[in-house]
Amino acid sequence: MRYVVAIDQGTTSTRCLVVDARGQVVAVAQKEHAQITPRPGWVEHDPLEIWQRAQEVVGEALAQAAVRREDVAAVGVTNQRETTLVWDRHTGQPVYNAVVWQDTRTDGICRELAREGGQDRFRERTGLPVATYFSGPKLRWILDHVPGARQRAEAGDLVFGTVDTWLVWWLTGGPRGGVHVTDVTNASRTLLANLHTLDWDDEILRVLDLPRSLLPQVRSSCEVYGVVANGPLGGVPVAALLGDQQAALFGQTCFRPGEAKNTYGTGCFLLMNTGRSPVPSGHGLLTTVAYRREGEAPVYALEGSVAVAGAAVQWLRDNLGLLRASSEVEALAASVEDNGGVYFVPAFSGLFAPYWRSDARGVIVGLTRYANRGHLARAVLEATAFQTRDVLDAMQHDAGFPLQALRVDGGMVRNELLMQFQADVLGVPVARSAVAETTALGAAYAAGLATGVWSGQDELRSLWSSDRQWQPRMPSDRREALYRTWRRAVERSFGWLEE
Repeated sequence: MRYVVAIDQGTTSTRCLVVDARGQVVAVAQKEHAQITPRPGWVEHDPLEIWQRAQEVVGEALAQAAVRREDVAAVGVTNQRETTLVWDRHTGQPVYNAVVWQDTRTDGICRELAREGGQDRFRERTGLPVATYFSGPKLRWILDHVPGARQRAEAGDLVFGTVDTWLVWWLTGGPRGGVHVTDVTNASRTLLANLHTLDWDDEILRVLDLPRSLLPQVRSSCEVYGVVANGPLGGVPVAALLGDQQAALFGQTCFRPGEAKNTYGTGCFLLMNTGRSPVPSGHGLLTTVAYRREGEAPVYALEGSVAVAGAAVQWLRDNLGLLRASSEVEALAASVEDNGGVYFVPAFSGLFAPYWRSDARGVIVGLTRYANRGHLARAVLEATAFQTRDVLDAMQHDAGFPLQALRVDGGMVRNELLMQFQADVLGVPVARSAVAETTALGAAYAAGLATGVWSGQDELRSLWSSDRQWQPRMPSDRREALYRTWRRAVERSFGWLEE
């Protein structure tokens, strides 16, 4: 039996999975790392702690699985995207903490960039708006604010990378020959890469005043970049790099145009495969690279984010005290037949795709004397399904592909009432993956493809299975009536915050 090891470096923890040739997870190890918040809106991680955690979970997972190094065919890496690191190429010492994707300190830089050409000045080339979310402005901030960093960068002593680059550099030797690479999916989230050339865009680098010598080489998502230099995986090829949401799309085997996945967590991340050409969005979605296999044309995706999904259930629990545990929400929502005319729009800090209304705030509408706590719980769950439809409708309009089914993962997919309503409000089947760790599974699949563990994407499709599917049961006229009312509720949330 051959195995593939996947390192899944996330925002709050690092996991390692050992996956066998049948696509089964045989071991999982996980460790958290510190969240550093020196000021409001600032979020940082210690890069050296992340590297230490990665080494620890690899050792624990291999020991748990009783797998020898000789039995491991490859290592794949998936990572929190957009998080930005700069370090000394000679010593491996970071010049500053990792600036996390959630961090908003670059708001001033982004406003300055948007003064000429607006928020979409780079969208045609990058698929992205100018926003604090992305890596380019974060890199500019580090060079501008860390003493001596710009001079060291221009002298060629510093290198930049997202977390995938940091990990593969250390895995392959660090200061002693470490490979300085990223893949197309992570590069496409920096605001510095051209979607059409799949390389760094010299004009954007000039505007942001960033030396090209800092940047890693952009490679495909599925190829051998080098071998692990030492430790329990010494000599094993590092053969996959994928940003976490693209890895989940790959792990859900959404290889055909029009196939989509939704990850239900604190918020929702929806990605739809759009095929071999980037699809520009007229509805506030992001155009991004889904993956690229070595020697093949890239595959692109549309991405939309919902800010509040599971976070709304936490709000019911922590702020209103309607639940003792988040797991109670399903039973409470099932205590009533329907939402009783109550709609909840969770615009706690504005609305993300496809509305992009920072002036919106949360509203509860349709209240009557009949409404009770069960109706509110149901409205909270239904809001997640309605927001998912908002984004998927925008995707279908942009891409021109009808959605055939939605593959789902994440913590909320255990809520069967929500999943049934999701199928009903979309009018298509919803399938829950049998393997919960689809992000790490995607990195394992890609690494195994690059090293011959699996013959191709058709074989990976045969490995994927769902443990539950929900078919739409709601009549179409009822579905559309509910959705029309939801859209009216969303409109009520607009314009609450005055300039």
